[in-house]
Amino acid sequence: MDEKKATFGLQVISVNGIFYDDRAEEIILPLEDGEIALLANHEEMILGISDGVIKIKTPDGKWIYGAVSLGSVQVANNRCIVIVNTVERPEDIDKRRAQEAYEFAMEHLLQKQSIKEFKKSQAGLARALTRLKTASKYSN
Repeated sequence: MDEKKATFGLQVISVNGIFYDDRAEEIILPLEDGEIALLANHEEMILGISDGVIKIKTPDGKWIYGAVSLGSVQVANNRCIVIVNTVERPEDIDKRRAQEAYEFAMEHLLQKQSIKEFKKSQAGLARALTRLKTASKYSN
């Protein structure tokens, strides 16, 4: 007997448009202190998302990956809405540009900066590392 897994409505949206808008079996999101996996009928909540990799399991069992930057997720009524600043598929990441951004951020972290500039450099470094890791680990 072929059992069908429960699904939920999922939207992943960034300033550049819609990354995913369909049913899903599971989504794994990066948080400041680790990851969280959300399944169908999850309790209602709102959480902050950190730079990292989102992993979406589609109803047919296929996994979709994306490098995300800061954002939030809202879960209610068997729907999940993820809103992030940026999201990129691994195959769309320009590894050379990501490496350059990493080197730029590292250089700036070593320089004397205001607290605001330091935080901005840290955020740039986190984004660059996420993009590099995602492109390396999840590209075909």
